[in-house]
Amino acid sequence: MTYSVKEIFYTLQGEGKHAGRPAVFCRFSGCNLWDGLEKNRSKAICQFCDTDFVGTDGTNGGKFKSASELGAKINDLWPTDANKFIVITGGEPALQLDDALIDVLHSHGFYIAVETNGTLPLPAGIDWVCMSPKAGTTLVLTSCDELKVVYPQEGLNPSDYLDIKTDHRLISPKDNSFLPGPLTPTDNSPAAAIAYCKKDPRWNLSIQSHKYLGIE
Repeated sequence: MTYSVKEIFYTLQGEGKHAGRPAVFCRFSGCNLWDGLEKNRSKAICQFCDTDFVGTDGTNGGKFKSASELGAKINDLWPTDANKFIVITGGEPALQLDDALIDVLHSHGFYIAVETNGTLPLPAGIDWVCMSPKAGTTLVLTSCDELKVVYPQEGLNPSDYLDIKTDHRLISPKDNSFLPGPLTPTDNSPAAAIAYCKKDPRWNLSIQSHKYLGIE
């Protein structure tokens, strides 16, 4: 299998339960909820995506012809032999992630985390699954390690996902920075997310600290 990768980089995880942890991020190209082109954003199922996952032209991106080749590139970015942590993301990583890559990454000693929208099945062997459901989609995953709901989303209520089996329920304020013009009061996502967590303490707040810190 050939893997299409937008970028691979070493940084700190900026959000969720692993926030602050050193990690290699491998961002696959492509998504099943939006083609990534701005001209088509208004027609996408997910219209608030803040990530460039189009093509293979990012840092260390490219076409990798085998799991061994991609795994070796990821491993080269880790500075020591200790506490190896890889976050597979996208786009939607379930479009490309397979058993072969999972086996290779485990052979290098990595703890494997995946960030997914939950609409596609995942291969076995993943150590940590973070699922972020989007309004208007049907989930095929019924459990995850971390459930992260971007809020607010029109047509989505976090309470709709209380039947998902998980140990961690998180509310993440929607990034409205791509919206044209000044934000209206209804676009104040941090305030809305904070209010929701205070109303329903089964949820904790998760912020994208990497955006405040100016890191990838």
